[in-house]
Amino acid sequence: MSATLLQVVSLGLILLGVSLCMIRLLLGPSTLDRLVAADTLAVITTAGLVGLAAWLNNPVYLDIALVFGALAFVGTVAIARSMEQAE
Repeated sequence: MSATLLQVVSLGLILLGVSLCMIRLLLGPSTLDRLVAADTLAVITTAGLVGLAAWLNNPVYLDIALVFGALAFVGTVAIARSMEQAE
């Protein structure tokens, strides 16, 4: 199974996005920066699960991506609301 150029470029861009988000998550000057980085990582992970479902032709990963995306959204909103009330 050889990878096409599009697959290699896509994987490289995903890894670049993950690494930039991890840098912001670890070094972010504020808590809001870290929250946005964590949310972006959740979106990238959800998209990766959808891509995995398409690549493996297994729809079970779509269900996992749906649940993960919903939980990530609810978690981000809950953290943002608690930060808003703390200020």
